[in-house]
Amino acid sequence: MESSISSNAKVSPGALCDNTFQRDLQEQTGRKSTCICSECGKSFIRQSCLQKHQLIHTGEKSHQCSDCEKSFREKGTIQSHQSSHTGEKLYHCSQCEKNFALWSHFLQHQCIHTGDKLYYCSECGKSFTLSSSLEIHQRIHTGEKNYKCLECGKCFRDKCTLQSHQQIRTGEKSFLCSECGERFAQLGHLQLHQRIHTGEKLYHCSECGNRFVRLGHLHTHQRIHTGEKPNQCSECGKGFARLGDLHTHQRIHTGEKPNQCLECGKRFNRQSNLQRHQLIHTGAKPYECSECGKSFRHKGTLQSHRRTHTGEKPYYCSVCGKNFNELSDLQIHHRVHTGEKPYQCSECGESFIRQSNLQQHQLIHTGEKPYECPECGRNFRHKRTLKRHRRIHSG
Repeated sequence: MESSISSNAKVSPGALCDNTFQRDLQEQTGRKSTCICSECGKSFIRQSCLQKHQLIHTGEKSHQCSDCEKSFREKGTIQSHQSSHTGEKLYHCSQCEKNFALWSHFLQHQCIHTGDKLYYCSECGKSFTLSSSLEIHQRIHTGEKNYKCLECGKCFRDKCTLQSHQQIRTGEKSFLCSECGERFAQLGHLQLHQRIHTGEKLYHCSECGNRFVRLGHLHTHQRIHTGEKPNQCSECGKGFARLGDLHTHQRIHTGEKPNQCLECGKRFNRQSNLQRHQLIHTGAKPYECSECGKSFRHKGTLQSHRRTHTGEKPYYCSVCGKNFNELSDLQIHHRVHTGEKPYQCSECGESFIRQSNLQQHQLIHTGEKPYECPECGRNFRHKRTLKRHRRIHSG
């Protein structure tokens, strides 16, 4: 496939990735590196690759742009750069209609659709779409950190991480969103942000059809289908699909509650729980049911409420076949089958399936009776006990 493709060309993504990347991979894995750089000892399969590499040491940049006089080491790089002046994007993706100025970027993009990861690490087996990503990853195993910050002396594995570090030090945010004016330190962060405005979701789940803005979000989502839970709690052995969920879970064991309400002082282990709690003080109920007009503080509560009208119970227990209105109810129900009781009383050691059950139990130790009868002033430990008591007054 030649680089003179017209802007209307339609190219098969599988053919591109399979032919071009597989050839490169075979050359990497099937041939010995015979060309060695005398400066740094790095090895290359081809003499031409070594010659290009040596320009890093000599600093030679013989290819100059006629538009802005910027210089480059390689002819291919200046050709790529010149497209930034013309705005020309010759390479067209038939899958998502996106256009690219560079053939290499087009090839890399196609692998998003095909899911090809042809470059794999011989140390740990992890696979990558790009050979450059593999090279950066391998530095984790070698410990190589060639990029040094001249300000503080800290070293980094790749140039992008060094640039990000330098921008954090200077506070520079040179990438501006033309839609909303928000600024970013890194181009990649701006590009991800812009998908909020465009609604673009490039990453597609082949199991359920869900689409995602970030590749990482797709990978995390796919664990729902595979059941993979690679993040394990060292205290109780429980596994989690997401690292953030593990960190939040660990606060059950440590008792840490870093999120505090400024109104009443109550503390929470999750930021989202604090935000929900704060609506109690404001009284805001922004989510209204179109069926009955009832309003709710949280979107999730409205969605659950709507199922009372539809009768829908989408969450299914694979062990006993029982269906549930909410995912959280299914997760709690699973503990009946597993015997898991993650909430333990620090006073007496008794464990509970639900956190609310633990909280009610702890009132036995504290002697607290938070529920007061407005008729006679009598206090009760549990809300249900107060409700039963009030029937005495109502007759």
